[in-house]
Amino acid sequence: MTSQEQPLLDQMTPEQTSSQLDSPQQPFPQQTVRERVRIAISGRASTTGLVINSAIALLILLSAFFFALQTYPLPSRLRLGIELADRVILTLFTIEYIVRLWSAKRPLRFFFSLYGLIDLLAVLPFLLSSLDIRFLRLIRWLRILRLARFFEQEAWFNRMNGYESLILAKILFTLCSIVFIYSGAIYQAEHQVNAENFGTFLDAVYFSVVTMTTVGFGDITPTSELGRGLTIMMIMTGIALIPTQVGEFIQQFTKVRGSSLVVCDRCELIGHERDARYCRRCGAELPKSTEAAKVLTNEQHTDTL
Repeated sequence: MTSQEQPLLDQMTPEQTSSQLDSPQQPFPQQTVRERVRIAISGRASTTGLVINSAIALLILLSAFFFALQTYPLPSRLRLGIELADRVILTLFTIEYIVRLWSAKRPLRFFFSLYGLIDLLAVLPFLLSSLDIRFLRLIRWLRILRLARFFEQEAWFNRMNGYESLILAKILFTLCSIVFIYSGAIYQAEHQVNAENFGTFLDAVYFSVVTMTTVGFGDITPTSELGRGLTIMMIMTGIALIPTQVGEFIQQFTKVRGSSLVVCDRCELIGHERDARYCRRCGAELPKSTEAAKVLTNEQHTDTL
């Protein structure tokens, strides 16, 4: 204790002096295991979370690839290995869902949230594996929707050309997800009764794209009631959703090409409007000089390639 602090202590009451000596600083409350787990799996401002979510995204894509691959004639040993790997992935997804539910601030709210319901549908075949229910084979194609969560996390898109590029990525994901889900569903519905037309996943993709774009060649037609019902849904989706998504895609693509690649000195975000003065993310003032701002329009960048 210094000589300057002694007079201050002399003026205090015994209770204040004891309190000052026993706890000079209030320590920050330590995070519980539940909070640390929630931060880790959220992937926000955490290297560990980014690694975990990257692994989850990779498993989702791998699972989708296995689904498509299983529609082709494969050697029995290879098919058995793929089925085993898919079961392992599904087990990991189930564990992840339980951990997310346990670590959520409000578990009941997470359970009924959009992402919570998507996660539940993804693991439902594992939870009801003892039951032979046909719709379980259909909803497994919805597993690709679990990737939608990662488009809400900025950590995955820190280096993208601004907000327009993120919208562009979301539109592409929406279009690809619609085609993938409908293709898997129509294949599952028609393969058993119409294997000649729906022999592989590629046949189903061809039918889905032709149907949703309302081209309708007529060379492949569904025969089951479920297949025809899915076809009606494809046509309605193609009329209502596809044109707006494609139009938005072209608009955002044009907007991204016309933006300037100005790099923020503070957060290093790339891509701002040409007349922007402040960063769209952190609010810092953007560099004014061409050399410091690293300004390069996309058209000029294309010419230099």
